[in-house]
Amino acid sequence: MKKLALITFGSLLATSAFAADLNNTQWKTIDDESGKAKAIVEFKKQSNGSYTASIAKQLDTTSKKTCDACSGSLKGKPIEGLTIVQNLKSDSGNKFTGGTILDPKSGKTYKMNAEMAANGKTLKVRGYIGVAALGRNQTWYRVK
Repeated sequence: MKKLALITFGSLLATSAFAADLNNTQWKTIDDESGKAKAIVEFKKQSNGSYTASIAKQLDTTSKKTCDACSGSLKGKPIEGLTIVQNLKSDSGNKFTGGTILDPKSGKTYKMNAEMAANGKTLKVRGYIGVAALGRNQTWYRVK
């Protein structure tokens, strides 16, 4: 009985340790309107423990190649390589909070939270202005 309890506990720890780390993971994003794959986004852990994510590859060949709607230093920058997630922090278990996400199509930046599924295969991303309850979700799919 003790062995079974230890094995169960150990597998739970291994699952949550795996699921809680976004570093060097890649995710496929899906366009809300067309339902087609849009881009591959790659997360990197920063020295302060937060995560950033950049567009590693555009999958939608009809999308613009530069961020024309962006402002400031991002205006006209290539979409591939563009950092779209900043300051996302691991909250607890599979939850991440306190970040911002840039929508290259509109050039707008939103607050964001994310939650990884227990199996580590999907990431539910919520972008919002003001209160999280007034935002929208996207599901991203792990590719690496």
